[in-house]
Amino acid sequence: VQLQASGGGLVRTGGSLRLSCAASGFTSDNYAIGWFRRAPGKERELVAAVRWSGVITHYADSVKGRFTISRDNAKNTVYLQMDSLKPEDTAVYYCAQRVRGPINMALAGTSGVYDHWGQGTLVTVSS
Repeated sequence: VQLQASGGGLVRTGGSLRLSCAASGFTSDNYAIGWFRRAPGKERELVAAVRWSGVITHYADSVKGRFTISRDNAKNTVYLQMDSLKPEDTAVYYCAQRVRGPINMALAGTSGVYDHWGQGTLVTVSS
């Protein structure tokens, strides 16, 4: 399985970007996708996660109401729509996939529950 994250770039405060996480080699054992980010000098944190089946999603408090995670099962792709961007959203964004089994979404923010990681895409929000 390979995850390819794309869509990052430079945007002004208040602007929008849509990130994509495309997976190759998907099997039926895809249980969840998470978007994480790592800002300079900070720990990696969960931004949003979605179960592959059903409609359960999870968002970090800092992005609720501004970011939306969605999936296209047919395209094996997960999107992160980011609106009302702020300078503090500047980070490298990574997508991660869980394949080993169902996930308790309360644990979605734990890096260790994911099995595969993409290479990251840089988002820079200027003030």
